[in-house]
Amino acid sequence: MTDPLQQARQMSSWTLHWLEAEGGLGPWRGRVAAEIEATRGIVAGLVAPPRLDIVVQRLPGWVIPEIGMVGHSYRRSLFSLTLDPDNPNFAASLENGTLRRQVVHEVHHCLRTAARGHGRSLGDALIGEGLAGHFVHRLFANPPEPWECAVEPAVVAGFFPEQRDLSATDYDHGAWFYGAGTLPRWIGYTLGYAIVGDWLKTVPEADGAALVEVPTADVLSAWSGRDMTLRTDEVCRM
Repeated sequence: MTDPLQQARQMSSWTLHWLEAEGGLGPWRGRVAAEIEATRGIVAGLVAPPRLDIVVQRLPGWVIPEIGMVGHSYRRSLFSLTLDPDNPNFAASLENGTLRRQVVHEVHHCLRTAARGHGRSLGDALIGEGLAGHFVHRLFANPPEPWECAVEPAVVAGFFPEQRDLSATDYDHGAWFYGAGTLPRWIGYTLGYAIVGDWLKTVPEADGAALVEVPTADVLSAWSGRDMTLRTDEVCRM
């Protein structure tokens, strides 16, 4: 007969897969693994950690330059953590909790995909990123990340999309989130974080499950009736 406790542990296990063909992580492997395992314990304080496969790889230059690493979720049970130890900001990110926050951000994406499917519209993307950022904040009480308050406070509200654009599935993700077009770099993250912040003011009792499962439309509705003079300096002083 299967031990229920053992079964629960197996179902919430995180399996690391180390890619080595394009560069090894030998000197940092133990520390990275320890940080990820510690993060699983932190997540468990808010929601049940899902069973996950985590790809860890070294790809110089394929990271957020400001932190020397980046996460990317693929589906409900898989995300990658890309590291660049040659980046001058990598060592600090390993020490100051940035790696843990990157992991939690991607765990949230996996949880939300499991709960609501993979949203394909611009609205889904904005709210998904904003919820992930606030999920991280709930666990670490950290200030917003640079990408979550990257636009001047006086102008961020002016980027709120029209309804037809929020519903679009052919939007330019690179432009909205990475600065690949004419929009400011990271505007999607900043706007999403602000919108979710507004929603949380209307549901202060929201728990971890709510931060994962809330429908996109519910969060957007908390913003749509507001005076469009939101100042992100309010957000960035959290």
